[in-house]
Amino acid sequence: MSVNQQAHTGPPYGQPQPGYQGYQQPAYGGQSLPGVPRSQYGAYNGPMPEYQQPVPPQGSLRAPPTSGAPPPASGASHPSGHLAYSQFEHGDVQNGIPASAAPMQRPPASQPFLPGSGSTPVSQPSAFQQYGPPPASVQQLSNHMAGMTIGTATASAPPPAGLGYGPPTSVPPVSGSFSPPGSGLYTPYSATQGPPPTSVPQGLPVAQPPFPGQTVSTQRLPTQVPGFAPPPPSTGVGPSSYPPTTGAPRPPAMPGPPLPGQTLAGPPSSQPNHVTSPPPPAALAGLHPGPPMSGLHGPPPPTHPPQPGYQMQQNGSFGQVRGPQPNYGGAYPGTPNYGSPPGPPPPPKRLDPDSIPSPIQVIEDDRSNRGSEPFVTGARGQVPPLVTTNFLVKDQGNASPRYIRCTSYNIPCTSDMAKQSQVPLAAVIKPLATLPPEETLPYLVDHGESGPVRCNRCKAYMCPFMQFIEGGRRFQCCFCSCVTEVPPHYFQHLDHTGKRVDFYDRPELSLGSYEFLATVDYCKNNKFPSPPAFIFMIDVSYNAVKSGLVRLICEELKSLLDYLPREGNMEESAIRVGFVTYNKVLHFYNVKSSLAQPQMMVVSDVADMFVPLLDGFLVNVNESRTVITSLLDQIPEMFADTRETETVFAPVIQAGLEALKAAECAGKLFIFHTSLPIAEAPGKLKNRDDRKLINTDKEKTLFQPQTSFYNNLAKDCVAQGCCVDLFLFPNQYLDVATLGVVPYQTGGSIYKYAYFQLETDQDRFLNDLRRDVQKEVGFDAVMRVRTSTGIRATDFFGAFYMSNTTDVEMAGLDCDKTITVEFKHDDKLSEDSGALLQCALLYTSCAGQRRLRIHNLSLNCCTQLADLYRNCETDTLINYLAKYAYRGVLSSPVKTVRDALINQCAQILACYRKNCASPSSAGQLILPECMKLLPVYLNCVLKSDVLQPGPEVTTDDRAYIRQLVTSMDVAETNVFFYPRLLPLTKADVDSDSLPAAIRNSEERLSKGDIYLLENGLNIFVWVGVSVQQGLIQNLFGVSSFGQISNTLSALPVLENPFSKKVRSIVDMLQGQRSRYMKLIIVKQEDKLEMLFKHFLVEDKSLSGGASYVDFLCHMHKEIRQLLS
Repeated sequence: MSVNQQAHTGPPYGQPQPGYQGYQQPAYGGQSLPGVPRSQYGAYNGPMPEYQQPVPPQGSLRAPPTSGAPPPASGASHPSGHLAYSQFEHGDVQNGIPASAAPMQRPPASQPFLPGSGSTPVSQPSAFQQYGPPPASVQQLSNHMAGMTIGTATASAPPPAGLGYGPPTSVPPVSGSFSPPGSGLYTPYSATQGPPPTSVPQGLPVAQPPFPGQTVSTQRLPTQVPGFAPPPPSTGVGPSSYPPTTGAPRPPAMPGPPLPGQTLAGPPSSQPNHVTSPPPPAALAGLHPGPPMSGLHGPPPPTHPPQPGYQMQQNGSFGQVRGPQPNYGGAYPGTPNYGSPPGPPPPPKRLDPDSIPSPIQVIEDDRSNRGSEPFVTGARGQVPPLVTTNFLVKDQGNASPRYIRCTSYNIPCTSDMAKQSQVPLAAVIKPLATLPPEETLPYLVDHGESGPVRCNRCKAYMCPFMQFIEGGRRFQCCFCSCVTEVPPHYFQHLDHTGKRVDFYDRPELSLGSYEFLATVDYCKNNKFPSPPAFIFMIDVSYNAVKSGLVRLICEELKSLLDYLPREGNMEESAIRVGFVTYNKVLHFYNVKSSLAQPQMMVVSDVADMFVPLLDGFLVNVNESRTVITSLLDQIPEMFADTRETETVFAPVIQAGLEALKAAECAGKLFIFHTSLPIAEAPGKLKNRDDRKLINTDKEKTLFQPQTSFYNNLAKDCVAQGCCVDLFLFPNQYLDVATLGVVPYQTGGSIYKYAYFQLETDQDRFLNDLRRDVQKEVGFDAVMRVRTSTGIRATDFFGAFYMSNTTDVEMAGLDCDKTITVEFKHDDKLSEDSGALLQCALLYTSCAGQRRLRIHNLSLNCCTQLADLYRNCETDTLINYLAKYAYRGVLSSPVKTVRDALINQCAQILACYRKNCASPSSAGQLILPECMKLLPVYLNCVLKSDVLQPGPEVTTDDRAYIRQLVTSMDVAETNVFFYPRLLPLTKADVDSDSLPAAIRNSEERLSKGDIYLLENGLNIFVWVGVSVQQGLIQNLFGVSSFGQISNTLSALPVLENPFSKKVRSIVDMLQGQRSRYMKLIIVKQEDKLEMLFKHFLVEDKSLSGGASYVDFLCHMHKEIRQLLS
């Protein structure tokens, strides 16, 4: 058995089910569907029958073949006389004589058989036609598929003759099939799969997906049956008929059932996903013993030769036939339910993972097609390159996609059309996004005393879409159509096209993004703000001191204070700093520059917090440097022998807030905190962690704060412009859901270092702290999104506070935070004028300057659904859906949230299928080109820790991830939900490029290689058991696999090309992410491997999440139910 062969976890499709009658088939959540025959599966995501083997058995693991030659099979025995073959991770054994080389010319399934076939088709009325007529040739196939062609490539050549049935893998077909990466074509399942999938009475979708926890075995027809004409191979592109990689030979067929005159020992072995070569045909766990093959008790198979197009098998398996197909001839003429009391039926074929849409392929295609040219933002409604593509932006009137990305760049003209499609209309806005050095920062425009020019009615700011009229004396607003006088100082003549002659000299007339200097009218209390302050508040309780944390923070701050953010050309930062330490009481420090030594003042009355000093608390770093350094040296010594274990939390925030109020400035609190605040004080919390609530209606309470105290505190902080960044170092539960309320609502960040240890976590913490202190941040921010008539912003997601329905308020907003805005129709839109968004952010810069940052974006509008589906962006859609779901868990049971997500996506895809795809049978799964990754990405969201936690995920982890994702940008959610997996051993040490990524599945891993997986929070380096000794020596500096330490937090610095290359890849990835990722070394078959496998998101998850293939089957079933 292979190393990563999963235990065969459930009966292969369970008990006998002639024609599936008599078994209830549960729907997605276990409730039965009316009018649907029963079946014995567990519900999708239901309990996993007989799943008792979380740790994979030992053995061998293979890489996907790349060359044309099949690698030798290893580690398993083969029935004698069978050819062992280890191609595509599946052991296949060929028996019998190779089939004829005649290409299969199968007539459309719904038409009668050819004359002389020797049998009459048994027709049966069907609820709907499940499978489209398969085309007879590759050419016809291409035509047949015009409606669902993805990309432009044509179908690849037919496979070698005689091997028309695909590699056995453990999941049945979704009824739509996809061709392999590179062919660019999704073929209808029906078009070419040799055998038609089983028919199920009453319109149940064909080929039910196996459910999590069940691996399904596959048996295949011997390539030639004695006394039969060989079944011709399928021409063209059924998923089953593809070689795993172009140029690789087809794996030969698996052993079928024993035929007359041939015996096979034992029941057929199951083929789970990750098999390297066929296990010996002994019964595997979970496989029912019994007759070697179902359906073989009756008379021997009929001996008349089948005609071309004759359905030899049901679902690619020989044996029990499960009833005639609707509109198909019976499988064996005259004996639709051939066979005596049937044994366990062989399940249908698994969909070939190489033939379904690959995220890696889509990302690579976009890079090669769109990475070389700059993205010019002049035209309306252009879909930008993917977030995973490296591209340059030229602003010519619309905001860069680095600032705004939309779920669709062509929005429906009417609300009815929007409702029909179910595609949410949303924008993910990152107002202060960092630009690459080659791009220009937004220009700062100063209109002097009078301030920016705005529309009189809707107050929109001057932008490229405003229309100047009457020779330039007035302008008509592009948002509300109101006509406004142009102020005399702003007047300029128009040229012959109606453009102002100073068009190119004014950023607000020619660019999508720019800034205005705000006047005093835009300031609080009508006075210009003071520069902001940073207050460092350090927990000095026993845990914090003992772990070395307090000393580490104090040492780091000595140098870090030289790097406070400052305006472009300023000599030094204008930001002032202050220091507080705390346990059960608070200690304030006077670090006034005139003092020889810092002074400490203790406030023990935490119930009524006040700041005991004004002068000397907030100081300029350079002026007070010696006093500050002295303080930072003394703090670790002062508390070295502390025995105080209890801490307060709310009074710490109150103290910072009072200090900023007294100084009349905005600012940020950096709080370093270690434990649940149980000391007697306002905001005191109790331990309410309860895993028993998971999957109950009360689960939502785990995400909600314990008390409303912190919501009120957050509101006060926002009013003052007091932003809170929280660094947590928990050794046990500390209620992130409650402690995170203030950072979340003030626009701050939370960083969490569970079980903090100096030697392993120091680098990560210090890197996060440095970046957090240095990054660009705006204070006292208010954001408003205006839209042109017809749509309006109705919903907002992110880390902020809202006191009304239009203004997003943030005490602080940094360059990593996004605000997601959903739009709804309130009127009709027109295709001519399109739709406009204007995001205006009012904020105080780190030098205390009040500014307005404006981003404009124009979108197209459509009356045809096809135009909507052609201009969607799946990554942004997933970002929105994840945030929507993660907010949903606060008020609804998690299961309800999951079901709603699945339902919405099924509706989106069903609407496309119904209205935009060319007519074809319901048996095909047809996805819009730009949404073909929606199912795989959606499944990743459904399997995430928030919506489907494994047993090892803590309540705090879930609350932390929930808050984190809510303000992530599109690039971050993309890699978070579908991590990047790189084969390090394939890296070219001489080039700067990364090795080509591979798909997130265990069957893509080879035990002779080293891989890197990153998801924005962690970097895993997975080392296979058979990696060459030289590579291990070069990367880890030890001589064998067994000596590699899995406690390393960084790769050793070794002077060889491989070590340098891998470390440069790690550094490059760290540089792309907003947080420093934790490095985790995972040795194959080590206990940490379970954690690593959790991120192989195309596979089944231990917490019950479906594999990608299963989920695609499930989505197809949902879509078909909606369509019928």
